[in-house]
Amino acid sequence: MSLLYSTQANALIVGAGQGIGLGFVKQLLQDDRISKIYACCRQLETASELSNIQTESPDKLTLLAMDITEELQISEAVKKISGEIQKLHLVVNCVGLLHADGLQPEKSLKQINSENLLCYFQVNSIGAVLLAKHLLPLFRHQETSVFASISAKVGSISDNQLGGWYGYRASKAALNMFVKNIALEYARTCPNTIVVSLHPGTTDTRLSLPFQKNVPAEKLFSVEKTVSLLLAVIEQLQQEDSGEFFSWDGTRLPW
Repeated sequence: MSLLYSTQANALIVGAGQGIGLGFVKQLLQDDRISKIYACCRQLETASELSNIQTESPDKLTLLAMDITEELQISEAVKKISGEIQKLHLVVNCVGLLHADGLQPEKSLKQINSENLLCYFQVNSIGAVLLAKHLLPLFRHQETSVFASISAKVGSISDNQLGGWYGYRASKAALNMFVKNIALEYARTCPNTIVVSLHPGTTDTRLSLPFQKNVPAEKLFSVEKTVSLLLAVIEQLQQEDSGEFFSWDGTRLPW
């Protein structure tokens, strides 16, 4: 039985300012089994929709500034959370980088840039393992919990048939390895926590916007649909699923 069947659960959504992260906040606010939600994003001053939601649910939703590439900010945010609650039951790391100003997925080796590669790994991979490091004490309790990171099917090494997107693919593959490692250590230190990678499918967000042209309409999910599907996967997780990689439909994906 998963965490969401218990009552008085506490949740943390990282990367909650937009897209899938914001969608998780909205849906969890409607769930009476969740008593407290902490929502983190890099710049609270630009997260206007998240701020508006918080003013409507001030007792249930707490906003925190956190840049996942800065360990000190992760540590400070976790300290604030720990000052209010003693345990977390659901953490979803939704932070991801595919493109930005001056940063685009590489189509060939000619486009490889070491600074861009480091940026991909800092955001898509290293942030998750730093979260796991600092959140561990909040998972040391007797109730079933889930620590999920949003990954991507293109991070599957055995599934890669097209090449390209070097930085994004490799950083998501690294995330998956971190998730496996975290799951093994958490099994010893906080054994009631299930640690997984989740593939959300192609979702209609800013991350996927430049690449939606060739995506069939039925395979382009709204944020609401993606979050509903992923929450359904989370609901079904069992202890033996820790360290695995799941798609939005609940199927296991190859590493």
